[in-house]
Amino acid sequence: MEAVGIIEVYGLVAAFVACDAGCKAANVISEPFDKNKPGNPDGLKVPLIVAVKFRGSVAAVTSAIEAAKEAAEKVSGVICTHIIPRPEGDTEKMLKLNAFDKK
Repeated sequence: MEAVGIIEVYGLVAAFVACDAGCKAANVISEPFDKNKPGNPDGLKVPLIVAVKFRGSVAAVTSAIEAAKEAAEKVSGVICTHIIPRPEGDTEKMLKLNAFDKK
């Protein structure tokens, strides 16, 4: 079973930059982005939080997250990162949720 790595960044540009860097740094695949509008958008430099997800081996996902974090820090910043080595079935279902699909 593959690992999943998640990095939350400020803004869509940082998400694309992070995704590109992560995919170039390791043998991973990216999943569709997810978004979240925070409750205090006026207090943030970019009022949109985007989650970028990578799939692959634990080592590959770790490399991708490190590269993505370094790249996104140069754009608008990183909120947090996390790697789940073997997501449980119910966790997998939740990982498929995507706010960009909402109209």
